[in-house]
Amino acid sequence: MVQPWPRYHWPEGRDSAFCFTVDVDADSPYLWSQRAPEATRSLGQLEQRRFGPRLGIWRLLDLLDRFGVKGSFFVPGAVAEANPELLPAFLEQGHEIGLHGYFHEIVAQSSDAEFTGALEASIEVFRRQTGAVPKGFRSPAWEMTPHMLAEIRRHGFYDSSLMGADHPYEIDGVVEVPVQWAIDDAVFFKFTGGGTDQWPPAAPGPILEGWLDEWDGLHRLGGLFMLTVHDWISGRAQRLRLLERLLERITAEPTVWVATVRQVAAHHVRSTNAGRFQAASDIPGPVEPRRFGRPK
Repeated sequence: MVQPWPRYHWPEGRDSAFCFTVDVDADSPYLWSQRAPEATRSLGQLEQRRFGPRLGIWRLLDLLDRFGVKGSFFVPGAVAEANPELLPAFLEQGHEIGLHGYFHEIVAQSSDAEFTGALEASIEVFRRQTGAVPKGFRSPAWEMTPHMLAEIRRHGFYDSSLMGADHPYEIDGVVEVPVQWAIDDAVFFKFTGGGTDQWPPAAPGPILEGWLDEWDGLHRLGGLFMLTVHDWISGRAQRLRLLERLLERITAEPTVWVATVRQVAAHHVRSTNAGRFQAASDIPGPVEPRRFGRPK
């Protein structure tokens, strides 16, 4: 009988872990969409997204400061270049910075060579602005290929893009600190207008209730609550209040480890967890159609 993965071991006898992460997308997905000649060039979505670096990100920083929480900020290279004050500000306040593509490239729309080029360009932006290379990578739109994993491994980065567990594990030799769609703000609140949205943004009350249920459950299971928010979405007043209530609950629990993603990845490598939770990027090939039932 195949045994399930054992319980994860957190430091100092903690029962679970919590990471507050921000994908600082700003206007990078809009810029990526403009590469197509037929793209609609309108101001509404652009200004909506630029709310993030103008106001939203600074309000998120203030929120974290009030609760004494250090977060992890994953920043596309183009956003860092257009807003050179961001990376130094995150570091000055003790937060982690990580890579998040260059133009928030969509994996299905990019070749292996384009991914490698975007990664190298982003690394150079971070090195130029901070004097150092980050330790972590998060894929735009949270998709991954074996080539991407190989490049991340080559640079010695951890990854935070996949969902194969609710605590750290290893895939193709890369430390994976997993995310989860159910605790990402964009799933519930992203609304760009222009007639392309399929539903209105959700009310924050039920979302907070669901996130607290997820937090309670993961805490009991010994998992990782990986919260992901976006500068232009959760920097708004209503969502800031949601996050405030969430942090009030989580930070009041003495047995949770509040950490950056880099700290979690480093703990995994140097702890007894290393090598206990492994996976491979074994993507199956095309499946032949199969007929079921008795032949007539």
